[in-house]
Amino acid sequence: MGLDLHKLGHLVAVAEEGSFTRAAARLHLSQQALSTSIRALEREVGVDLLERTTTGVAVLPAGEALIADARVLEGVARSALQRARRIGRGESEVLRIGHTPAVTGDEVTALLRRVHTDHPELATDVNQRYPAELTEQLLAGELDLGLCRAMSPAHGLNRTTLVRQRLQIAVSAEHRFAGRDVVELAELADERIVVWGHPGRSGYTDLLLEHCRQAGFEPRTHRNPIQGTPPVTAVLGTDDIAFVTAEPGPAANGKVRVVALRPLIEVPLHALWPAHTTSDARHAFLAAFG
Repeated sequence: MGLDLHKLGHLVAVAEEGSFTRAAARLHLSQQALSTSIRALEREVGVDLLERTTTGVAVLPAGEALIADARVLEGVARSALQRARRIGRGESEVLRIGHTPAVTGDEVTALLRRVHTDHPELATDVNQRYPAELTEQLLAGELDLGLCRAMSPAHGLNRTTLVRQRLQIAVSAEHRFAGRDVVELAELADERIVVWGHPGRSGYTDLLLEHCRQAGFEPRTHRNPIQGTPPVTAVLGTDDIAFVTAEPGPAANGKVRVVALRPLIEVPLHALWPAHTTSDARHAFLAAFG
């Protein structure tokens, strides 16, 4: 038995909209046609996937499981189609890379230089993406590779560590630590630490906070109100501390100072990619760090 991707798409739309009416409008179908499609899918699967209620629809556990796999299948099918078209047209492959704000443009450039040593012909298209957007576009087949820090891979994604980088701190040029060569992690116990993700909802934020706890203190944090900017700029005009992976020294035109942190702490730079898809360019990229 084969699953119909169109019917799976109908199921995903109903689940996302929470209503047959809204899903039908989104899909440009009649409600009757959509309902018939979903019931046919349930017969094929052999179990109920949705519970119809007076206020809408609720997704049953079997439906949640099928939807998770449906998103992966749709992305794999899209990637396969794009690859076949590219090969058939004789077009060269461009590796589509997304990176979260935790990975700076300079760090991406350094990774690409390493890859270009063995593969100078590798063409890339690089753009910044927020974590949720990065996951969505990887699963949808719109990106080939994602660069991030400590993001848990969603169902259907693979993850590997490319490199590990030394953690430092960034402070404004007026901060009392700005004249120091080294700061001990335990000295940050009374400092306010700026983070980018909400604790408990960001793997990287949780990793940083856990290092503080291991140093013997509960960190005092607040979330950076300006998202998407380079990490070193988070402390501009503040007395905050930011964890960064930049090299020690002046930054942001001298308005920020990056100071070495002790003890030595290394944080991972991860690659994410959709499982069950083929990309020669991605394979070449990953092989450079194998």
